[in-house]
Amino acid sequence: MTTTHGVTAPSDRPAPRLPMFLHERVGGLPRPFWVLWAGTLINRLGTMVEPFLGLYLTTVRGLSLGETGLVLAVLGLGSVFAQLIGGALADRIGRRVTLTLAMFLNAAGMLALGYAQGTVAITASALLLGLVLDMFRPASSALVADLIPPDERPRAFGLLFWAINLGFAVAMVLGGTLARAGFLWLFWADAVTCLVFGVLVWRAVPETRARRPKGERVPGGFADVLRDRVMAGYTLVFLAYTFVLMQAFTTLPLAMRADGLSPQAYGLAVAGNGVLIIVAQPLVNTWLVRRDHSLVIGTGLLVVAVGTALYTAASSLWSYAAVVLVWTAGEVAIAAVGQAVVADLAPEHLRGRYSALWGVSWSGGFLLAPLIGTRLLEAGAPVLWLTCAAVCAVAALGQFALGPAVRRRVAELRARSC
Repeated sequence: MTTTHGVTAPSDRPAPRLPMFLHERVGGLPRPFWVLWAGTLINRLGTMVEPFLGLYLTTVRGLSLGETGLVLAVLGLGSVFAQLIGGALADRIGRRVTLTLAMFLNAAGMLALGYAQGTVAITASALLLGLVLDMFRPASSALVADLIPPDERPRAFGLLFWAINLGFAVAMVLGGTLARAGFLWLFWADAVTCLVFGVLVWRAVPETRARRPKGERVPGGFADVLRDRVMAGYTLVFLAYTFVLMQAFTTLPLAMRADGLSPQAYGLAVAGNGVLIIVAQPLVNTWLVRRDHSLVIGTGLLVVAVGTALYTAASSLWSYAAVVLVWTAGEVAIAAVGQAVVADLAPEHLRGRYSALWGVSWSGGFLLAPLIGTRLLEAGAPVLWLTCAAVCAVAALGQFALGPAVRRRVAELRARSC
């Protein structure tokens, strides 16, 4: 007899129709997960605004580098609060409602920013968009943790990561082409795919949050999450990593423009990130998730550090594209297990908030990347890239130091769940 998601099935069930190679990677996951996966893919196919926003603000709206950095920082600041709001809502009103609401608000925010004119209006629109931009992420992560047992979560999160980057690779190439016809097309594409994702979740994904008697308060809050030193340390490591990673979507297009390269060249170079993930992630993910998670993450951080340092030698489209492939290898390793560790650390009733705190590291990195990155770029591209490489190397050392505590916590939590 075997047990899957609490359902007992006879051991003589028919063999899976999928070949073993595919079954190990995509088989056995519930239908609501695949709806979430499809919605995520559709949404990412339209994610064109963020990567090209710096170019849009400087070329179309005529903002200076400093003003552009401020707008991008305001967007990042808003997204920090979006994560916290989304995490609290996911634990209180449910994953499904939170995810759907966030997508509808995202669509409205994208169009508001696209039509905003003038520094004040653009900054205000960026703040409003930021406040809902990442509100869906804690709900999405908590939904996966609710649906999938611990041993299968790295595989499920890996599949979502793969879908995100499949959509991203297409969006970058299409976005670079659409930008030549008019940047407003990017805002509309993003808005429409947000709406599609929201409708899909509302119609086809059930609520997975544990039901409680009417009037019973949800135990715990963000104070409990912050008192978890393991989770707090893990978040700091990812804040440093995200700060470095986000340079590819904030300052890199500006650095490439300084080398005489077009927005389309930037789109083609960074599309290699998604292409390598699409090809490599299904091949290596199963092997990576069986390794010690902290070791995998720390090693991945070192690879990202090396790749970032190599930007100092890039000047042509193909050299930039080659460097993107180097740090992408580190990203693949980190993504294989990074989010699964958060799900393992989180108590069931705080999954939304734990995912939100981890998400704050991403939003915080997005906030700091343009704010600090544009200043470093003004001092020279080598200053920017070598500083980022050093930050990522320090994060790797922090993750190696944190590894024993992460292993103990995960072992304890899994022992209690048995």
